[in-house]
Amino acid sequence: MDTGVLQEVKEINVMFAWVQEKCQEGKRIFDYFRLLSMRNYCFWFFLFVSFVKAQEIQKPRTIHVFVALCDNTNQGIVPVSKTLGNGQDPKNNLYWGALYGVKTHFKKSKDWVYIKTIKTRNTQILDRVLFKHKATNTYLLADAYDGKYIKQTTIDFFEASSGAEEQKIIYETQELCFGGGASLVAYVGHDGLMEFSIDNSFKPHNNEPRDAIMLACVSKNYFEPYLKKTGANPLVWSTGLMSPEAYTLKGAIDGWILQETDLEIRERAAKAYHQYQKCGMRGARNLLVTGY
Repeated sequence: MDTGVLQEVKEINVMFAWVQEKCQEGKRIFDYFRLLSMRNYCFWFFLFVSFVKAQEIQKPRTIHVFVALCDNTNQGIVPVSKTLGNGQDPKNNLYWGALYGVKTHFKKSKDWVYIKTIKTRNTQILDRVLFKHKATNTYLLADAYDGKYIKQTTIDFFEASSGAEEQKIIYETQELCFGGGASLVAYVGHDGLMEFSIDNSFKPHNNEPRDAIMLACVSKNYFEPYLKKTGANPLVWSTGLMSPEAYTLKGAIDGWILQETDLEIRERAAKAYHQYQKCGMRGARNLLVTGY
């Protein structure tokens, strides 16, 4: 073959090899950028998911506690001392301002911060206080009802259990939903249903899950027909006579905040009750039960 032709063939082969090399290099560059793009996509997707999860974690959980002040005059109770049993004096009342009353016990707790007293137009409520849990974004609103309005206290508790009568409070740019907007509602006080009945329907207002705690004597027996109508879950209630002081409430709430099972929450309540009442764990477990 002519020398000139051979030279041209060599040059073509060299050029072809160069083109192949550049094509391979281009593919590697393309693959690199594609991988880089995927990594960026994964990064931003992870960032987005983390943000959403953070928002879910930060969303406040709310608890609304309805306290019927102990009242020697207006309630069918075994009378306590005049000071503790004055249903119009929240400051010294057995279930509010006394040592194991809701307001005092939670103010002294190392787990809760007292935020403020809130004014309300409801003249039946003599004191309203807001607390925040120190370790979580959980808020507790507690209402001290005049003891002579125990029936209305009970009605308001059941209405909240059904998801009705939502109450909103703004605190540090957060909208906190109580009443029917709370995830956990609680009743503390004498079991007035032993003396009166209620005609309200208490139909569920939505499908939002709600837990309920009822610390009153024989509350399972007397509260059950009404609570079933509301659709709420009975987290803790009683089968016999009890002292509905705040340590039992706090014990149950501690487990609820940790999202423990109903049985674990009930166990916490029983332990707290035994700790203060010295009734034995078997007795406390028989007294405080969960579910229907």
